Amino acid sequence: MTIKNILFDLDGTLTDPKEGITRSIQYALKKLGKAVPTIEDLLWCIGPPLKGSFKTILQSNDDTAETALSFYREYYIKKGKFENGIYSGIEKVLEKLNKKKFNLFVVTSKPYVFAIEIVTHFSLLSFFKRVYGSELDGKLVDKGELIAYTLKNESVLANNTIMVGDRGHDIVGAKKNGVMSVGVTYGYGTKEELMKSNADFIVDSPEGIFEVAMKQNQKSHNVY
Repeated sequence: MTIKNILFDLDGTLTDPKEGITRSIQYALKKLGKAVPTIEDLLWCIGPPLKGSFKTILQSNDDTAETALSFYREYYIKKGKFENGIYSGIEKVLEKLNKKKFNLFVVTSKPYVFAIEIVTHFSLLSFFKRVYGSELDGKLVDKGELIAYTLKNESVLANNTIMVGDRGHDIVGAKKNGVMSVGVTYGYGTKEELMKSNADFIVDSPEGIFEVAMKQNQKSHNVY
């Protein structure tokens, strides 16, 4: 089938949120009176739902993790969300995909209220048909559920769609919905993580995303 729709993860795929996310986690742990890991030791937290990451860090239950998440948001709302930057080459690739008439969407486990601010702040909003994210209460934080919601809300077919992300949960979420997946290695997931999750394609640069989309459509058009 011809690829018409491309779903993009945000953190680790469109933008590099390393500083903002890790500093927000450090702030939360300090307020809880817990040991504060280095930034490098917190990189694994970038991408997956944060409540689950806090439960792992704190070895705690939902209530403690929820408190940590509320402290995290104190810093993130004031400073962390914009301690961020666009990956080199992303804007050029989004522009090229737009010119080829692909429908682009942001599909992120990050709460929508933060995602839309970030995409707007970095002047990326015009490239996308719509931004999809989770709710602050945790609804739609699971990537599989969020992708399913996006497909249904946009009335698009799974076999016309690609999900692009840097972590295993992006790939797993795509597979749950019958969506082709592209894993990117320039974010925070390793090539091994993406391979283990059975990504359909793995690319090392934003330009690779464009190449995959174009080659899939060329392949489709050559089938008689």
